[in-house]
Amino acid sequence: MTGAPHLPATGPTSSWRAQHFVSLLDFARPSLGGDGTAGWLDDAGVVDPAQPAHLWITCRMTHSYGLGHLLGVEGAGALLDRGIAGLSRALADADDGGWLASRGPGDALDGTKQAYGHAFVVLAGSTGTVARVPGAVTLLEAALSVLDRRFWEADHQLHLDERSRDWGTVDPYRGVNANMHSVEALLAAHDATGESRWLDRAAVVADCVIGWAADNGWRIPEHFDTEWRPQLEYNADRPHDPFKPYGATPGHGLEWARLLLQVDVAGGTQGRRTDAARHLFDRAVADGWDGPAGGFVYTTDWDGTPVEARRFHWVAAEAAAAADVLHRTTGEARYAELADGWWAWIDTHLVDHERGSWFHELDTDNRPSGRTWVGKPDIYHAAQAVILPDLPLTGSFAASAREAGPLLAGTRLGAAVTTS
Repeated sequence: MTGAPHLPATGPTSSWRAQHFVSLLDFARPSLGGDGTAGWLDDAGVVDPAQPAHLWITCRMTHSYGLGHLLGVEGAGALLDRGIAGLSRALADADDGGWLASRGPGDALDGTKQAYGHAFVVLAGSTGTVARVPGAVTLLEAALSVLDRRFWEADHQLHLDERSRDWGTVDPYRGVNANMHSVEALLAAHDATGESRWLDRAAVVADCVIGWAADNGWRIPEHFDTEWRPQLEYNADRPHDPFKPYGATPGHGLEWARLLLQVDVAGGTQGRRTDAARHLFDRAVADGWDGPAGGFVYTTDWDGTPVEARRFHWVAAEAAAAADVLHRTTGEARYAELADGWWAWIDTHLVDHERGSWFHELDTDNRPSGRTWVGKPDIYHAAQAVILPDLPLTGSFAASAREAGPLLAGTRLGAAVTTS
């Protein structure tokens, strides 16, 4: 699909954004190994051999290099090719279909089938399709089929969370996180294929989440039972869980605010979900931004009191991204002012100016910490957030990069990159 609906970028390409985006891609180059799977990077950007190659990280890295390739970064295309190949072979489950959750170290593997990871396969396949990478269309078609047949619950119009490797056992847990990334993936699939059903499905899920949030003071319930009844006390004894923490997650309120506006841009329904996006954003900022020291807490209880007050890098990235999109869609200066302030805080506290990338976790005094997140395995949130203001706003980052064209032509990754 060409000529996707979009809003213009906020201004001319800024050199610092371009440089930082490329530096993130450069830091993560060692992640994608010869088999196309992504290793877990430590603080210095070295692959940790004790960690498996995770599906979700491989997809995010593949997607990130796809954006770099679409924007003209020399060397990014080879890594995009490698990631598509890895998803098509090394992490694909040849026995039972779908994709493994992780592989390694050695012969170890986790065959659990997760909607979260499969949504990211759709995202990576969509970005590869937009970039016209060989094999990406086949990957995307297969991933969309699995997400639709194995995870979509038509009666509830939402995606279930997890199944056994052979698909026979369905975990009773239901969650919003997998659905949030499914919305992101379906928007990307719509831009890659032109098929309206994926946009329609993304809109249905988004509107369901709006309803839950509106009924709960704009704090999104994250955890549900099999019948999609909110379980507000889920994991009360595990507040540090990186994927299923107790309570409300301000970062998800911010991420949903951006996604709602992208649903409207993609569907030509600008304004329909703007009020909801404002409410989610304002609640997340009021609950999450932590006083004079600055930084967004990870989780709060249902009254907005911090539960896990450590700062995770992705929350700040999503805050800046949501503020940029709200500024573009509403024209209100307050959003641009907030984004500017948050980027200054990010530069001071999260960007590792010595070794590269961003610290993934800070303590409550904004010092690097590693209780929940060890190392720097993910550039996806940071890379998207930093380049977003220089791109037109569409339903997906890949479509935005395609519309923008080779903005970063003349830049290159810092060392030779060869295909596997």
